[in-house]
Amino acid sequence: MTLSTGPLRPIFSKAERPDWWRGAVIYQIYPRSFQDDNGDGIGDLKGIARRLGHVAELGADAVWLSPFFTSPMKDFGYDISDYRGVDPIFGTLADFDALIVEAHRLGLKLMIDQVLSHTSDQHPWFAESRRSRDDPKADWYVWANAKPDGTPPTNWLSIFGGSSWEWDTRRSQYYLHNFLVSQPDLNFHHPEVQDALLADVAFWLDRGVDGFRLDTVNFYFHDAQLRNNPSNPGQLGAETPALNPYSWQFHDFDKNRPEVVGFLERFRTVLDRYPGSAAVGEIGEGERALGLMGEYTAGESRLHMCYTFDLLGPAFAKDYLDARIRRFEAEAGTSWPCWAFSNHDVVRHVSRFTSPGLDPVAVAKLSANLILSMRGSVCLYQGEELGLMEADLAFEDLVDPYGITFWPEFKGRDGCRTPMPWGAGDARAGFSAAEKSWLPVPAEHLAASVEAQALDETSVLAHYRRMLAFRTHEAAMRMGTITFLESPDDVLAFRRDHGNEAILCVFHLGAGPAEMPVPDGLALTPVKSLGVAGRLEDRRIVLPGLSAFFAQID
Repeated sequence: MTLSTGPLRPIFSKAERPDWWRGAVIYQIYPRSFQDDNGDGIGDLKGIARRLGHVAELGADAVWLSPFFTSPMKDFGYDISDYRGVDPIFGTLADFDALIVEAHRLGLKLMIDQVLSHTSDQHPWFAESRRSRDDPKADWYVWANAKPDGTPPTNWLSIFGGSSWEWDTRRSQYYLHNFLVSQPDLNFHHPEVQDALLADVAFWLDRGVDGFRLDTVNFYFHDAQLRNNPSNPGQLGAETPALNPYSWQFHDFDKNRPEVVGFLERFRTVLDRYPGSAAVGEIGEGERALGLMGEYTAGESRLHMCYTFDLLGPAFAKDYLDARIRRFEAEAGTSWPCWAFSNHDVVRHVSRFTSPGLDPVAVAKLSANLILSMRGSVCLYQGEELGLMEADLAFEDLVDPYGITFWPEFKGRDGCRTPMPWGAGDARAGFSAAEKSWLPVPAEHLAASVEAQALDETSVLAHYRRMLAFRTHEAAMRMGTITFLESPDDVLAFRRDHGNEAILCVFHLGAGPAEMPVPDGLALTPVKSLGVAGRLEDRRIVLPGLSAFFAQID
């Protein structure tokens, strides 16, 4: 294995800095698409180890590794058939152990995805559970009898379309699947299920992982009384009904149940046996997401952080961002957020945020300025630091069942999962030596490759490196409080304070020029190392379109 050659970065021991996760920048790696080492067209663990120097040089603090566990890959690893195994397409358990060593050598923490709400239907637990109603694991999954007319027990819907109940002829019952039919939901009301999952969590902690990203954390429990979800009045009479009927319900009973908190406290007890371990939960929800975010991270006995889909939508506007961030700050108390603009499930944010007439490079740089200035921790998705836009794939190239089901109105998640472009020398961008990779590399991504941007000080990559270095070395940016300031239309402004250090952060989200008066009583020293376009003229902050301004508050 060729080891990374990036500069070594100091790594705090877990005993020395158990709160390393506060203010951390966590870089998400999608294993299938990061680097193929064995030439089969699919990324693997050895390939990840070989490329980790890029993440260290970027300035990230940790890596979040999407699932690499044994799986039939019907949902590309989010359908697990062995929580303790490495799928052969990614390598071996020894390869994973070597990856941990390499991450720590480079000063990076390593967090792994835990998909606890459901398994694959090929997991041995499910094979036993469906065998009979008397099996010792009969109640490890959510089973229910049909209604007298043979229809499903409730009106609950699957995110992937249709009912979330599937008839099973062996038990003559329905089982619950919030996602694919091949992803049956575990029954968290059963204590033995919780015990088994927590044992699997401890298995990876024993191997040295530094924490976890918890997939769909608000889906863990269902309503034991099997009550129907109420309809969402906002969908009634809509001129353009939602593409997926999932949004036609308020999901009061198939997820978001109060029992989740109790399990998170059990989960935290396990983590606390390994000081310095941390967890971030994903909350896939609508208007209630920020409230759940605060609830799931409250105090010192639940999750360390959560992120929601609030910033994973199309809005890149002052009013929207201001309202969301202020609401969290008002409701969260001492909770610590984790923010993200992109991940493996949504259209890349540069595509979402770039409306006609806007420069995508400017959008990429401004979004980096903004998210890396917010209070909390940050998740960056691979390729985000290159300003990659969503790939536009042909139907015959799709592999995502979500996109195949809803094509052409919704093209699924393949467009954000295409291989990482390392170089521009061939059509596979240095990702693989295979003639064909599992998803094609878009031709337009070649010009944005790591190699193409590495030596260009005006590139998006260089901009991310500068911004991450600034965040790392300024305690106010990493750990400080946040206070919002009055600002003109399309301008978002706040200050970050920590001890005697204070920094003013200003972002102009509009296309035309704007000005903002310096707040009364503030003496400013502009930060020039970031190369942003905003400038100070007398007592005015002058902002070209899509620009930022940073200043030390003296």
